[in-house]
Amino acid sequence: MYSACLRMNLIASMRPYWSVQKNLQGQFRTCCAGHTSDKISTNSSTKLKDGPSLQDFLKYSTEDLRPVEIGEDGTVPYLNEDDVWGGRRKVYFETYGCQMNVSDTEIAWSVLKDSGYQRTESVNDADVILAVTCAIRENAEQKIWTRLQQFRAMKTRRNKSRPLKVGVLGCMAERLKKDLLEREKSVDLIAGPDAYRDLPRLLSLTESGQRAANVVLSLEETYADVMPVRMNAGAPTAFVSIMRGCDNMCSYCIVPFTRGRERSRPIRSILEEVRALSGQGVKEVTLLGQNVNSYRDMSEQQQQLAGSPTNLSAGFGTIYRKKKGGLRFSALLDRVSQVDPEMRIRFVSPHPKDFPDEVLQLIRDRPNICNHLHLPAQSGSSQVLQSMRRNHTREAYLELVQHVKEVIPDVSLSSDFIVGFCGETEDDHNQTLSLARQVRYDNAYLFAYSMRKKTHAYHKLMDDVPAGVKQRRLAELIDVCRKGMAEANAERIEQVHLVLVEGLSKKSPSDLAGRNDGNTKVIIPNMDIPDEVGGQQCSAMKAGDYVAVKITSSTSQVLKGIPLAHTNLQGFPSMTLEGQKAVKISST
Repeated sequence: MYSACLRMNLIASMRPYWSVQKNLQGQFRTCCAGHTSDKISTNSSTKLKDGPSLQDFLKYSTEDLRPVEIGEDGTVPYLNEDDVWGGRRKVYFETYGCQMNVSDTEIAWSVLKDSGYQRTESVNDADVILAVTCAIRENAEQKIWTRLQQFRAMKTRRNKSRPLKVGVLGCMAERLKKDLLEREKSVDLIAGPDAYRDLPRLLSLTESGQRAANVVLSLEETYADVMPVRMNAGAPTAFVSIMRGCDNMCSYCIVPFTRGRERSRPIRSILEEVRALSGQGVKEVTLLGQNVNSYRDMSEQQQQLAGSPTNLSAGFGTIYRKKKGGLRFSALLDRVSQVDPEMRIRFVSPHPKDFPDEVLQLIRDRPNICNHLHLPAQSGSSQVLQSMRRNHTREAYLELVQHVKEVIPDVSLSSDFIVGFCGETEDDHNQTLSLARQVRYDNAYLFAYSMRKKTHAYHKLMDDVPAGVKQRRLAELIDVCRKGMAEANAERIEQVHLVLVEGLSKKSPSDLAGRNDGNTKVIIPNMDIPDEVGGQQCSAMKAGDYVAVKITSSTSQVLKGIPLAHTNLQGFPSMTLEGQKAVKISST
């Protein structure tokens, strides 16, 4: 994993030996380690021809250029430990975008914490500001550009005896690379999603006034041996990254270009982290990945040989060849759910193609795996789906939805939609509206299309839907989805739900907020309740408690109810469905 970094360091060590210098007459001379060529030319081709060769570098170098041997502990011998030690400098993280960026922030903080840095919650108290960025849409990037201007003003006001360093991490750093450093002079370093181990070295370079960058994408990096340091220690929920990158190459998506190819973290590493979280009292873990249910552990030879071929959802295809070998997502989900029967398990963000029956049946049969599936549709038009390179039709998607509901009758569904994609017609848009009405999602994430450089759409398609039309179509889809969500939530009134309390409500300190199995927010009054159903002894509710809640009212976004009693996952009152599965939502 160090090979790319070593190449970069070798090139950097050579740069002082070759420079092009301009003399007073506007002519150029090429210098190599103090040796000046007598040939003067203003012709660029001649300059390149007369420039130094590899032999010049070897001739004038003061040391033998030999491969650097990496120590058994992973250290690079030419780096002094004092050079990368943080010296108790304070670092402030500002995180934008998806849950993966939250997870990346915890990885970056773990690396810096081990190097002697301290974390601060105040941007004004920071010695280092690190923005963990998102590049999925133009609006997301614009927010960060605006914030960088504010950081520049803070650097200007800062006392020179305590200089402020600013770094940009994540997808925006990977996408813009050099442009980011040239456009915003306040940025001292940039690091892509696969370069967080290099942060101590990059920061050490900035101390001498240099600007540092590492945006090399890796085919192997999963940070499997880095135990993340939770940013919200004490919270009852946590994220666990299980894989990185994406191979789907949807025509609108920048992720394969900012996070690289798919690679999965070894199961043993994931289980170790989940066990640690269980020991800390965490009651809900969300497994994370750009295409989380395409997980494939190829870390051990027997797993590479013994794994079964990929089983896709019926009617779905891929842009790549069918993969074989490895332990698949169903095996991971099975093992993670057995770590702690009282810990809820969720996962995001999946692709609809990777929901074979073995995954659906496991969700149905395992009480602590939440009956909530995210099924990104993106569009309801087969023509648009083809342009998006989603490798399925509208009909295949609806058949999958029907199959999911048959296998998991009490399932909650959410989705993603993009409106105004290249070439989308009014008929295409109306098909999306009809699909949303037909499925009636419990939640949906809706966006107007924003073209990204490097993507297939950028090179091959035209962003030909006017901005005003996009916004109108977005408003129409929001209205349809909101009505469906309101109807679905209204049907839950008088039901009893198992709710995990997350803390005080943001709108009222007299209320608590939590989420049910379907990932819908539930608001309840903060009061003492029985320690068990039918019990007389009462106690207060706190974050991390499971509570049985009777739903009394609803909106499109929120359920409200009355807490009945403390309970747990295994002991929650349930009814039997089809003689097989205990559902986690029961009627009174």
